[in-house]
Amino acid sequence: MTLHWIYIGVSWLLLRWHDLWRSVFGEGHEFLSTDWAWVLAIIGVVITLRVVLFPLFVKQIRSQRAMQKLAPEIKALQERYKGDRETLQRETLELYRKEKANPLMGCLPILIQAPVFLGLFWVLRRPDPHQTLNTTEYFWSGINDGQYSDWNSYINADLFGAPFWSTFTTGSADLVAVGSSQTNVKIVAGIFITLMILTTYLTTRQMILKTGWSEDANQRMIQKVMLYGIPVIMIFSGGIFPVAVIIYWTINNLFSLAQQQYVLRKYPPPQQNSANKPPKPGSKAHEQMMQEQQEAEERRKSLAPKPGQKPKQSKAPQGKSGDSTPVNNNARQGGPGAGKNLSRAERIARAKKVSGAPHAGGKKKGKGGGSRAA
Repeated sequence: MTLHWIYIGVSWLLLRWHDLWRSVFGEGHEFLSTDWAWVLAIIGVVITLRVVLFPLFVKQIRSQRAMQKLAPEIKALQERYKGDRETLQRETLELYRKEKANPLMGCLPILIQAPVFLGLFWVLRRPDPHQTLNTTEYFWSGINDGQYSDWNSYINADLFGAPFWSTFTTGSADLVAVGSSQTNVKIVAGIFITLMILTTYLTTRQMILKTGWSEDANQRMIQKVMLYGIPVIMIFSGGIFPVAVIIYWTINNLFSLAQQQYVLRKYPPPQQNSANKPPKPGSKAHEQMMQEQQEAEERRKSLAPKPGQKPKQSKAPQGKSGDSTPVNNNARQGGPGAGKNLSRAERIARAKKVSGAPHAGGKKKGKGGGSRAA
């Protein structure tokens, strides 16, 4: 798949913004050794991209909120269909459809931004003093179209004395040819690389703190890689980025911070009771909680009856004479323990009743038999 059409679109957008600001500042005008027409043109590309992606970003946040609300139900489905992946997948998709949640929506803004960044990276790193061929591609006015052509204007554009096309590792010979120095470029590029790394970290941290750390170990690992891994990678990759690309990335991060702050306030995450809120995974409190749960589980297993063994029954409290505690019913009905808590008169009356019961029954039976015979 070719990205040529992306290069054309990004280049056309960049040049239209540059034409607008060049008409404001004039040809070749610089302030603080900076060509602000090109700086504002890059900012214009960021603004355009952010305006286009804003509805998708709002849908992304809504989808994340819906997924957070569905987390308990999804966990219940996973427990219910633990051994049936096909049914689990079908029921999960049905739940997403019913609640209008789309787990892929979280990736859509990134998938759109990535080709745009690659296109801008290619367009901004292509011009350099040694390039003399194909300078009119992507709607640019070329090297032979005058001193203030798009190509020549970009080659001579600076940011505080550092050429837009230069990188942290650009050699001194190329920089001297355009009136710059390697020390100046390293200072400017180093400062903006630091800002790029810092704003990338803050953007990711802001999103994670607002949405919360995932309970899943794999997802939590991905969050940590996004938070710490990408800034570390930028320390090494930032050295090959042109100054113009670093400007774009830093400005884009600043806009992302402001946009996320607005959207996250408008669509806050589901509130959790602070008293019942579980500790952060990986913290000492979380480890202590897991240890206590494990000890409680071991105690429960040790107290549980063995297979085939009847559970032990606790003895019921026995009432005392003159106490309001009820006496065991077995004692009153002649069962086990009968007579232990009765007075002497009650025991004699019970003995007479028990000994006389069979005789009374026999007489009653005989009388009944005689009457029936008559």
